[in-house]
Amino acid sequence: MSQSNKSNEAFNPFDPTGMLKGMRDANVDAWAKMMVDFVNSDSYAMSTGKMLDAWLTSSGPFQKAVETSMAQALTQLNLPSRDDVTRIAERLTNIEMRLDDMEAKLDEGASASRSRKSQS
Repeated sequence: MSQSNKSNEAFNPFDPTGMLKGMRDANVDAWAKMMVDFVNSDSYAMSTGKMLDAWLTSSGPFQKAVETSMAQALTQLNLPSRDDVTRIAERLTNIEMRLDDMEAKLDEGASASRSRKSQS
């Protein structure tokens, strides 16, 4: 640190919150260092992995129940489900591909027709 920064951090009797700010900054720095060390440890990684595995295992049945109830609600409201929308999107993609193929064949036929007319 430079000399001017040290003099700014020195005790000032006219700044009653200066000491509290200094204590707060020191506390925040200590907690930040401790948390970085804690999060970078192998034991933290293993325990976090175990907690995530347990959560994913326990959330599977809940997610299945939510999907089932959502499908029933959508059916009762006469609304399409995600699977219905996906199937329609696939059909539209196939139709679009067929139209592109038909357009390409028509363009080929038109160019062949023009070339025959120009040769005649």
